[in-house]
Amino acid sequence: MLKKKKYIFVLVQIIIWTIYSGIILIPQIIFPKLNVLGYKNWQLLLDFFFNICFLTAVSMVLKLVYDRYIKLDDFKFWEIIKMIFLIFASAMLYYGTLMAYNYFMLNYIYQRPEVFDHPTQSAKQQVIFIFAMGFLFFLWIIVYTIYKTTSQIKNNKMDRMEIENNLKDSQLNALKGQINPHFMFNSLNNIRGLILENPEKSREMITRLSEMLRYSLTKNDITKIALEEEIEMVENFIEISKIQLEERLNFTSEIEKNTLKLEIPPMIIQMLIENAVKHGISKLKDGGQISLQTKLENNSLLIFVSNTGMLTIEKDSTQLGIKNIEKRLQLIYGENASFKLQEIKNEVIAKIIIPIL
Repeated sequence: MLKKKKYIFVLVQIIIWTIYSGIILIPQIIFPKLNVLGYKNWQLLLDFFFNICFLTAVSMVLKLVYDRYIKLDDFKFWEIIKMIFLIFASAMLYYGTLMAYNYFMLNYIYQRPEVFDHPTQSAKQQVIFIFAMGFLFFLWIIVYTIYKTTSQIKNNKMDRMEIENNLKDSQLNALKGQINPHFMFNSLNNIRGLILENPEKSREMITRLSEMLRYSLTKNDITKIALEEEIEMVENFIEISKIQLEERLNFTSEIEKNTLKLEIPPMIIQMLIENAVKHGISKLKDGGQISLQTKLENNSLLIFVSNTGMLTIEKDSTQLGIKNIEKRLQLIYGENASFKLQEIKNEVIAKIIIPIL
């Protein structure tokens, strides 16, 4: 897609500068009186071709520098100064290239060095020419800025739509992974066994199960939630899972208080905890431990989820949960957030870094 856009940009530049060069040079062929320097037609056509090449090349350089140094999402007065500098630099780059071309062609190809003494080549005319080219590149930057701004608005809108769609998919995946019929059956069956043995505990588990369902449904249209809400969901999931795994599941958490109000995408921690239970603890005969830790560091929120076991990918696994987390972090925070999953000394550790905006 990027290659296609690049080719389209080059093609558009060629068309624009062909029209511009044609307006200047073609009339000199049709009406010889306008050809004050007495160029031959083949010389005019050669200049016509190289002029298009030079202008297109300068446009490519201008685009490259503009994309790298002009920040439209944080537009300030300094950006205007940089644009003015780009306009001047582009005009001078084109002028310098054209002068070098003319010097070579007039002295060695056309063999007409006397052209340099013509009144149209005076210093005053050269200055006027530079300002004229500066005005053209000024128009170029205005048009390109409008294009970039429009594209950015469109991309932001698409990103928001993708975030919303991805979030909905996340909720559906969470329902499939947690509140699916198999999970519901096991949970309700285990809770049923508690009713006679421990009525108060069974009521608590039913409440937790309903809270999990409510959380999944009510957060469907939300991009970010407070960390403390996510932790509450995680605790509900752990307590329900403990009914079946009992002493095999040991959960510890170390949550810094100053992180509780920070916002994160919903269900990213819950998905990691679910994977730790499903692919880690439940497969170990003696069970194991899951740890959750959050802390602030370098103006970023660090989230660690670790569990006893080995990092293995089952044949029928689509890694949907992991891909979902990576995609949502990328869409919301771009390159400022990161997700890493690794195995260290018989322990699987997931690390998420989220910038504090």
